[in-house]
Amino acid sequence: MINTRLLTAAALGIGLLALPTIGDAQSFQGNQPIMWGADESAYSPTGLSLRGRAELIQGENRIRADRVEGAITNGSLTRVEASGSVYFVTPEQTIRGDRAVYTPANDTIVLTGDVILTQGENVITGSRLVYNTRTESAQMEGGSNGRVQGVFYPERGN
Repeated sequence: MINTRLLTAAALGIGLLALPTIGDAQSFQGNQPIMWGADESAYSPTGLSLRGRAELIQGENRIRADRVEGAITNGSLTRVEASGSVYFVTPEQTIRGDRAVYTPANDTIVLTGDVILTQGENVITGSRLVYNTRTESAQMEGGSNGRVQGVFYPERGN
């Protein structure tokens, strides 16, 4: 009985990581305008630097951090590095980490450090999360103890 419950919980956890979120959540992709804000900013033809309550918003998704550095190539944002209390927030999920690198070319954001992914009451923790903003799929690697850990609450019927 305990093994069945553990397998069910593990299957739900894998499902949470593998399935896209419910609804038509907009991805953090290059086809929408990116709004930004910070306490301080600097811009050059090759980069954007945001410090203090830095924030990038695209559609319904956002990256918040203490500091954000963006690389610009041929007028397009090609790479974003965020550090210091990094949050990647979608309508369905909140992902927290110490550092993040977003690469628009492959729709991937990689968060490292003490990574915590929450979706509703469900929580997954680890040390490195690779999240595809187009497919909304995620892969978590183990934390300080080498393990990915999580808590999942199955939906309750009436």
